[in-house]
Amino acid sequence: MKISLRKSVRPANAGTISSAVAPQGFIIVEVIVAMVLLAVAVTSLAALLYSISQSGMVATGNAYRNGVLMNEVNRLEGIPYDSIAVGYQTNSVSTAPYPHSSVVTVSEPVVNTVKSIQVVITPTNVKYKPDTVKFTRTKARTSKALCTTCT
Repeated sequence: MKISLRKSVRPANAGTISSAVAPQGFIIVEVIVAMVLLAVAVTSLAALLYSISQSGMVATGNAYRNGVLMNEVNRLEGIPYDSIAVGYQTNSVSTAPYPHSSVVTVSEPVVNTVKSIQVVITPTNVKYKPDTVKFTRTKARTSKALCTTCT
């Protein structure tokens, strides 16, 4: 292997100052470009994270609303037919985790036989949607099959 120590021919005005400045400026441009790319990536991830958190919040609100509706329906189906008053009743809950107002409307299309019940839940938070459930209660017929002394 042969090593040559010959001097290379350079122009007289080519000094070390211009060669030292060029790489430093290039490094600054590289850092700026890298920061811009990182900012674009983080911004898109932040938008995705915001969207996911909003979806989670809506899903939680829907679960609470369904629970409140089922609680009200079970309460109204569990009490005796004659204890359900015809008319409407409003209720407001202002405590966490699900502040809402509810309106229960009871109508009696067939007197002493059928009651039509409508429950409307309206959440206080406008991000959650209101919901309605309608069902019908009928008066139980009494049976005298086991009564031996009845006429």
